Amino acid sequence: MQTQTSKNQLWVDESGVKIPYSRITSTERLKEKNAGKLLKDALEVSKRLAAFKALIQKYTDEVITAFAAENNVNRVSKGTVTWYNFDRSIRIEADVSEKIVFDELSISAAKQLLDSFLSNNIDAKVEYLREMVTDAFSTSKGKLDTKKVLSLMKWKSKIPDKEFTDAMNLIEAGIRKPSCKIYYRISVRNTEGKYDIIDLNFSSI
Repeated sequence: MQTQTSKNQLWVDESGVKIPYSRITSTERLKEKNAGKLLKDALEVSKRLAAFKALIQKYTDEVITAFAAENNVNRVSKGTVTWYNFDRSIRIEADVSEKIVFDELSISAAKQLLDSFLSNNIDAKVEYLREMVTDAFSTSKGKLDTKKVLSLMKWKSKIPDKEFTDAMNLIEAGIRKPSCKIYYRISVRNTEGKYDIIDLNFSSI
């Protein structure tokens, strides 16, 4: 993108209207010049961050591969990885974050089975489950909390009921992971023995 300068006799505004340079105020000229400089620097910083992120990925991959070969184990292909330098003063983290959503048909069917299960088991012994199911399927801004729903899975082997088991199977079958992101962090140990994270915002790169 090219910014407009004094060499342009006509400046074009956001509506496409051409304005003579003589009618452009000094403040407008300054904003145009400074915005252009900032954009140029921002694009350069973004490129450097992207290159640095790729370097962290490369070095982390090298460490994982070397560790697997040295210990004669299968290479770790997913999950969070943390590694350090020799005296552990530098910490490198590759934190894998997978977004989990549910297939709407599966989760709706699971909720129906759970409601039926709770209706047929009115014993006070399962009252705690009623509260858990109600809490798990409560929504915030129209969305389920996937962690709360998945927390019901730990009861699958503990409750010998077909409806409950079928509901857990539906929840499991309805899990979708549409995206996966890896967040990289570099930290340095301070004099108190704690790690200070170096501020590098890679989240959108």
